[in-house]
Amino acid sequence: MGRTMRLGFLAILAAVMLATPAVAEDLKPAVPLPAPPLAKDNPPSISGAALTESDVAALSDGLIPSAIALSDVAGVVVVAVKDGHVLFQKGYGFADMARRTPVDPEKTLFRPGSVSKLFTWTAVMQLADAGKIDLDADINRYLDFTIPAAFGKPVTMRNLMTHTAGFDETYRSLLIGDPRVLAPLRQVVMEDIPARSYPPGEVPAYSNYGATLAGYIVARVSGEKFEDYIQRHIFTPLGMAHATFVQPLPKALAPDMSKGYRTATGQPVPFEMINMGPAGGLSASGADMAKFMIAHLEDGGPILSPRAAERMHSTASNLFPALSPMAYGFYRDDKNGHVVIEHGGDTGVFHSQLSLLPNDHVGLFYSTNTLGASGGGARLRRAWFNAFMDRYFPAPKTRPLPTLASAHEHGALVAGSYVLSRRAGQSFASYLTLFQPVSVSLNADNTISIAALVTPAGTVKKWREVKPFVWQDVNGESLVQALVKDGKVTEIGMDDIGPIIVLQPAEFRLAMWNFYLLVGTIAMFALTVIFWPIKAVLRWRYDRPFAMTGRARWLYRLTRLTAVADLVFLAGFPLAFLVLTMSLASHGPSIDALWRVLQVFGVIGITGTVAVALNFWGGLGDRGRPWWTKVTDGLLLIAALATVWFAFSQNLLSLSLTY
Repeated sequence: MGRTMRLGFLAILAAVMLATPAVAEDLKPAVPLPAPPLAKDNPPSISGAALTESDVAALSDGLIPSAIALSDVAGVVVVAVKDGHVLFQKGYGFADMARRTPVDPEKTLFRPGSVSKLFTWTAVMQLADAGKIDLDADINRYLDFTIPAAFGKPVTMRNLMTHTAGFDETYRSLLIGDPRVLAPLRQVVMEDIPARSYPPGEVPAYSNYGATLAGYIVARVSGEKFEDYIQRHIFTPLGMAHATFVQPLPKALAPDMSKGYRTATGQPVPFEMINMGPAGGLSASGADMAKFMIAHLEDGGPILSPRAAERMHSTASNLFPALSPMAYGFYRDDKNGHVVIEHGGDTGVFHSQLSLLPNDHVGLFYSTNTLGASGGGARLRRAWFNAFMDRYFPAPKTRPLPTLASAHEHGALVAGSYVLSRRAGQSFASYLTLFQPVSVSLNADNTISIAALVTPAGTVKKWREVKPFVWQDVNGESLVQALVKDGKVTEIGMDDIGPIIVLQPAEFRLAMWNFYLLVGTIAMFALTVIFWPIKAVLRWRYDRPFAMTGRARWLYRLTRLTAVADLVFLAGFPLAFLVLTMSLASHGPSIDALWRVLQVFGVIGITGTVAVALNFWGGLGDRGRPWWTKVTDGLLLIAALATVWFAFSQNLLSLSLTY
């Protein structure tokens, strides 16, 4: 039950994290190691089917219509480009279910989520190529406010582009529903500066704030509004007439905007406006995304010099030598021995993927307007990509590497409880981390399992050690690598997630036992609150007087009131996040009062711990009090003390509303 609850909250948290790149199921080559270099002389090992328009149409028509019907998805657009032209583009299903408006790849606008970041990074590379931005300089050089110093190292643009700036995860104001509270870009980056938990350049931790900060630097350096800069220097040169970062949409484009759905049979959700526009605010048609892909595949086209394009696609960070590295904004996602650079993107309902094969001059874009039943719309992007790659760029036949003799020893060393590097470490949102510990276990056959890495069927994958501290999926290509220092695991990188998030050993306050303590604490308070009125009703029904009098009676009642306050406090935070994920656009300053109310309950509950302790102590010396009541009082005291622990260890009483 505990694992099910944890994975449920991990899924909830994933929904909140705007534009998180897709978790791939089966992505990277296992051998040879390391992953193939990004070089234009890397030919395919074997030939697949002929990559023609008719063949891609047959592949897509055979997969997508049935898949979207099964997953209750409204609409999908797919695009494939090759050698500088559009090979195939098609819309499936509907942009508006009520009006039965079909998806038009030329005109229908989708929200590509974090694929938007590629436009921000392209703008950065334009300015770097012009000598206006130094990718390795302190970004404070370009700001009109200061990113506070931390760890004795400045944050650079390279850090922002590789998600290694060390910023904590933030959720506040990602998506908003009211255009009146859409904040200016400067206000967004100044008012909600996240804490920094890692030294720059050392730990990948995917950051929407970092990309938003880069967009603000683009505006500062260019002297133009971010949206205007992208329009003038990317959209216009490429002829992208159906693309914009403007929110709400310009009147000329609004009629072409696809509705967004959780399921096709449900009601559409409101247009998701994104305060962190450079991180995920793009609206664009599939045909316009094709123009962007072609430019990147053809030496930068009219938007980047060949030198800048080559640099942007090259390795910018490689913290795990056995795994695919991070490029400048793109992340490597090699498949079947072919170099792939890509980016995924998710809003609450739109889910997208842009993948480029630079050595093969092929680009793919997928976007859906529906989450779908059990997330089927989001998963379809990987199914379509894998089907495309396996047909036209199949994997070379390789001899499996043998399992190392050290598999048991090294598996035992990495086994334990871990947390994601992408988390809110110092705000009250760190509380959510308790619901997402990731266990790494050693299996009887000396393989390891990582709870967060599962197959498309939902079963946990197994990994066997093929090189020291490098494990390969027993049924696939992808790799896992552990970094070890002084005999202890410091980080685990995973091809299935990419070079933007790692696993870290759970520290004391985040170790898995905290989760079980929390569940037990909430359960104890819930039972107390439930049985308090039930016992009162039973006493009234059978005309039994309340046995306690005077001070004991008051302590009994204060103890129950404390249980009520602590229950609201501890359960309120995750429940609030859960409810808010049902309508992501309700995030933002408009709900700040909710957190303050929960904190008031927390203060009441923590103060009431004194009464709980006195009630327990007084009961010990009361010979007339039944033993089971004394046990209950003791358990309540443990729960009350646990509440104090959670309040301070998880920053639940933080005065800051940056979360």
